[in-house]
Amino acid sequence: MDAAPRHIIDWVGSQILPHEGHVRACLRRARISRDDVEDIIQESYCKLSSLTSVDHILSPRAYFLTVAKNIALAHLRRARIVHMESMDEIERFDMSSDDPSPEQIISGRAELARLQTLISSLPDRCRRIFVMRRVEGLPQKEIARILGLSETTIENDAAKGLRLIMRAIASDDSRSRSRKEAGRDAGIQRN
Repeated sequence: MDAAPRHIIDWVGSQILPHEGHVRACLRRARISRDDVEDIIQESYCKLSSLTSVDHILSPRAYFLTVAKNIALAHLRRARIVHMESMDEIERFDMSSDDPSPEQIISGRAELARLQTLISSLPDRCRRIFVMRRVEGLPQKEIARILGLSETTIENDAAKGLRLIMRAIASDDSRSRSRKEAGRDAGIQRN
């Protein structure tokens, strides 16, 4: 699979990643298993990163939720046993309410802690530039002036930080999926 263009990776990192906790909470409320939620989130990121343009997306949060909902429904259609409550819950995903539920708040805090840990693990200069650019929202030119570096260096380190964070998230998701598959294999062998 070809790597996603830089502008799509930047868009996913800034416009989609902050809503992951909300989407996870919605999926869990729909009584989808934790492992399936992980699969749906990962598949959503794959689908979003394969976009060639994001200009048509007016609400990244609603778009992410719709992508996840469609993937969840496809998973449920393929499942042998489907709980009707799950189908009803997925059909009722609430995209209009901006008031977070208690689950969303807890999930959001967990995702924020996860992201803070990933940011803190970046190399020093890369972390500093990433925080100034992505968290504080400073323009590239201003960061270059403050740090006495070229704008190209700032751009490269900001992109490197985003790449490392997205790679770590994908790696965590992959490990989670591997544990799930190992558990499934162990269950099959016991039977």
